[in-house]
Amino acid sequence: MANMIGLTGGIGSGKSTVAKVFSTLGIPVFNADACAKDLMQNDPVLKQALMSAFGDAVFSNGILDRAYLGQLVFTDPSKLAILNALVHPVTIQAAKNWAAIQTSPYVIKEAALIFESAASVGLTGVVGVFAPLSLRIHRVMKRDNCTKQEVESRMQNQISDSIKMKLCDWVITNDDQLLVVPQVVAIHEKLLKQFS
Repeated sequence: MANMIGLTGGIGSGKSTVAKVFSTLGIPVFNADACAKDLMQNDPVLKQALMSAFGDAVFSNGILDRAYLGQLVFTDPSKLAILNALVHPVTIQAAKNWAAIQTSPYVIKEAALIFESAASVGLTGVVGVFAPLSLRIHRVMKRDNCTKQEVESRMQNQISDSIKMKLCDWVITNDDQLLVVPQVVAIHEKLLKQFS
Protein backbone atom coordinates (compact mmCIF):
# COMPACT_ATOMS: atom_id res chain seq x y z
CA MET A 1 0.00 0.00 0.00
CA ALA A 2 1.25 3.50 -0.84
CA ASN A 3 2.18 5.78 2.05
CA MET A 4 -0.95 7.80 2.78
CA ILE A 5 -0.55 11.47 3.74
CA GLY A 6 -3.57 13.24 5.17
CA LEU A 7 -4.60 16.67 3.96
CA THR A 8 -6.90 18.59 6.27
CA GLY A 9 -7.99 22.05 7.34
CA GLY A 10 -11.09 23.87 8.45
CA ILE A 11 -13.95 24.60 6.09
CA GLY A 12 -12.90 27.29 3.63
CA SER A 13 -9.17 26.87 4.30
CA GLY A 14 -8.42 25.81 0.73
CA LYS A 15 -7.84 22.06 1.03
CA SER A 16 -9.16 21.48 -2.49
CA THR A 17 -6.76 24.06 -3.92
CA VAL A 18 -3.81 22.35 -2.24
CA ALA A 19 -5.09 18.92 -3.35
CA LYS A 20 -5.14 20.13 -6.97
CA VAL A 21 -1.48 21.17 -6.68
CA PHE A 22 -0.50 17.71 -5.38
CA SER A 23 -2.51 16.16 -8.22
CA THR A 24 -0.74 18.37 -10.77
CA LEU A 25 2.55 17.06 -9.36
CA GLY A 26 1.37 13.53 -10.24
CA ILE A 27 0.27 12.46 -6.76
CA PRO A 28 -3.07 10.59 -6.57
CA VAL A 29 -5.62 12.31 -4.32
CA PHE A 30 -8.49 10.60 -2.49
CA ASN A 31 -11.28 13.04 -1.61
CA ALA A 32 -12.90 11.55 1.50
CA ASP A 33 -15.82 14.01 1.49
CA ALA A 34 -16.72 13.21 -2.15
CA CYS A 35 -16.34 9.49 -1.44
CA ALA A 36 -18.62 9.75 1.61
CA LYS A 37 -21.30 11.49 -0.49
CA ASP A 38 -21.00 8.81 -3.16
CA LEU A 39 -21.27 6.00 -0.60
CA MET A 40 -24.31 7.61 1.07
CA GLN A 41 -26.00 7.76 -2.33
CA ASN A 42 -24.93 4.40 -3.76
CA ASP A 43 -24.01 1.91 -1.04
CA PRO A 44 -27.22 -0.07 -0.34
CA VAL A 45 -26.22 -1.06 3.22
CA LEU A 46 -25.32 2.51 4.14
CA LYS A 47 -28.49 3.89 2.49
CA GLN A 48 -30.62 1.54 4.59
CA ALA A 49 -28.72 2.50 7.74
CA LEU A 50 -29.28 6.21 7.00
CA MET A 51 -33.02 5.67 6.50
CA SER A 52 -33.22 3.63 9.71
CA ALA A 53 -31.44 6.38 11.65
CA PHE A 54 -33.01 9.49 10.10
CA GLY A 55 -36.22 8.34 8.40
CA ASP A 56 -37.16 7.66 4.78
CA ALA A 57 -37.35 11.42 4.07
CA VAL A 58 -33.56 11.53 3.98
CA PHE A 59 -33.94 10.22 0.39
CA SER A 60 -36.26 11.92 -2.07
CA ASN A 61 -37.06 9.77 -5.13
CA GLY A 62 -33.98 7.68 -4.34
CA ILE A 63 -31.69 10.74 -4.16
CA LEU A 64 -30.02 11.74 -0.91
CA ASP A 65 -31.54 15.01 0.31
CA ARG A 66 -28.33 16.55 1.62
CA ALA A 67 -30.00 19.81 2.63
CA TYR A 68 -32.56 17.94 4.76
CA LEU A 69 -29.88 15.71 6.30
CA GLY A 70 -27.72 18.78 7.00
CA GLN A 71 -30.60 20.51 8.80
CA LEU A 72 -31.03 17.42 10.98
CA VAL A 73 -27.42 16.84 11.94
CA PHE A 74 -25.86 20.32 12.09
CA THR A 75 -28.36 21.44 14.74
CA ASP A 76 -28.18 18.26 16.85
CA PRO A 77 -24.77 16.95 17.99
CA SER A 78 -26.20 13.52 18.85
CA LYS A 79 -27.58 13.09 15.31
CA LEU A 80 -24.28 14.27 13.83
CA ALA A 81 -22.49 11.65 15.94
CA ILE A 82 -24.83 8.96 14.55
CA LEU A 83 -24.19 10.10 10.98
CA ASN A 84 -20.43 10.10 11.52
CA ALA A 85 -20.55 6.64 13.13
CA LEU A 86 -22.31 5.31 10.04
CA VAL A 87 -20.33 7.10 7.33
CA HIS A 88 -16.75 7.41 8.63
CA PRO A 89 -15.86 3.70 8.94
CA VAL A 90 -16.94 2.86 5.37
CA THR A 91 -15.17 5.94 4.00
CA ILE A 92 -11.95 5.10 5.89
CA GLN A 93 -12.09 1.56 4.49
CA ALA A 94 -12.70 2.88 0.96
CA ALA A 95 -9.57 5.05 1.29
CA LYS A 96 -7.50 2.04 2.38
CA ASN A 97 -8.80 -0.03 -0.54
CA TRP A 98 -7.98 2.81 -2.95
CA ALA A 99 -4.47 3.35 -1.52
CA ALA A 100 -3.74 -0.38 -1.81
CA ILE A 101 -3.84 -0.21 -5.62
CA GLN A 102 -1.84 3.02 -6.07
CA THR A 103 1.76 2.84 -7.30
CA SER A 104 3.11 6.33 -6.54
CA PRO A 105 5.60 6.85 -3.66
CA TYR A 106 2.80 8.37 -1.61
CA VAL A 107 -0.85 9.40 -1.94
CA ILE A 108 -2.95 12.21 -0.47
CA LYS A 109 -6.14 11.64 1.50
CA GLU A 110 -8.08 14.91 1.58
CA ALA A 111 -10.54 15.02 4.49
CA ALA A 112 -11.95 17.82 6.62
CA LEU A 113 -12.35 15.61 9.70
CA ILE A 114 -9.11 13.60 9.76
CA PHE A 115 -8.58 14.07 13.50
CA GLU A 116 -12.26 14.28 14.49
CA SER A 117 -13.08 10.95 12.82
CA ALA A 118 -9.96 9.00 13.86
CA ALA A 119 -9.06 8.83 10.15
CA SER A 120 -5.50 9.85 11.08
CA VAL A 121 -4.83 6.28 12.23
CA GLY A 122 -2.58 4.59 9.68
CA LEU A 123 -1.52 7.81 7.97
CA THR A 124 2.20 8.41 7.50
CA GLY A 125 1.76 12.13 8.17
CA VAL A 126 -0.73 14.98 7.88
CA VAL A 127 -0.55 18.27 5.97
CA GLY A 128 -2.70 21.05 7.39
CA VAL A 129 -4.04 24.00 5.41
CA PHE A 130 -4.41 27.19 7.44
CA ALA A 131 -6.32 30.36 6.58
CA PRO A 132 -7.53 33.16 8.89
CA LEU A 133 -11.05 32.63 10.23
CA SER A 134 -12.56 35.75 8.63
CA LEU A 135 -11.19 34.73 5.22
CA ARG A 136 -12.52 31.19 5.60
CA ILE A 137 -16.01 32.48 6.48
CA HIS A 138 -15.95 34.85 3.48
CA ARG A 139 -14.85 32.05 1.11
CA VAL A 140 -17.58 29.64 2.25
CA MET A 141 -20.32 32.28 2.16
CA LYS A 142 -19.32 33.09 -1.42
CA ARG A 143 -18.85 29.44 -2.49
CA ASP A 144 -22.00 27.99 -0.91
CA ASN A 145 -24.19 31.11 -1.12
CA CYS A 146 -24.98 30.89 2.59
CA THR A 147 -25.05 33.15 5.64
CA LYS A 148 -22.24 33.83 8.10
CA GLN A 149 -24.35 32.11 10.78
CA GLU A 150 -24.67 28.94 8.66
CA VAL A 151 -20.91 28.83 8.12
CA GLU A 152 -20.18 29.35 11.82
CA SER A 153 -22.67 26.59 12.68
CA ARG A 154 -20.75 24.15 10.45
CA MET A 155 -17.44 25.29 11.90
CA GLN A 156 -18.61 24.35 15.39
CA ASN A 157 -18.43 20.69 14.35
CA GLN A 158 -14.70 20.90 13.60
CA ILE A 159 -11.90 21.22 16.13
CA SER A 160 -10.33 24.68 16.18
CA ASP A 161 -7.56 25.47 13.72
CA SER A 162 -5.18 26.30 16.55
CA ILE A 163 -5.45 22.71 17.80
CA LYS A 164 -5.73 21.09 14.36
CA MET A 165 -2.58 22.74 12.98
CA LYS A 166 -0.56 21.62 16.04
CA LEU A 167 -1.52 18.03 15.24
CA CYS A 168 -0.25 18.32 11.65
CA ASP A 169 3.26 17.44 10.49
CA TRP A 170 3.34 20.25 7.91
CA VAL A 171 1.25 23.43 7.61
CA ILE A 172 0.50 25.32 4.39
CA THR A 173 -0.67 28.91 4.79
CA ASN A 174 -3.41 29.85 2.31
CA ASP A 175 -4.14 33.44 3.30
CA ASP A 176 -4.14 35.02 -0.20
CA GLN A 177 -0.75 36.54 0.70
CA LEU A 178 1.72 33.62 0.63
CA LEU A 179 1.95 31.59 -2.58
CA VAL A 180 0.56 28.08 -2.10
CA VAL A 181 2.38 26.24 -4.92
CA PRO A 182 5.95 26.67 -3.58
CA GLN A 183 4.79 25.47 -0.14
CA VAL A 184 3.26 22.32 -1.65
CA VAL A 185 6.30 21.67 -3.85
CA ALA A 186 8.62 21.90 -0.81
CA ILE A 187 6.55 19.28 1.07
CA HIS A 188 6.31 17.11 -2.06
CA GLU A 189 10.10 17.09 -2.47
CA LYS A 190 10.59 16.14 1.19
CA LEU A 191 8.09 13.29 0.84
CA LEU A 192 9.72 11.99 -2.34
CA LYS A 193 13.09 11.88 -0.54
CA GLN A 194 11.50 10.21 2.48
CA PHE A 195 9.81 7.46 0.47
CA SER A 196 12.37 6.87 -2.30
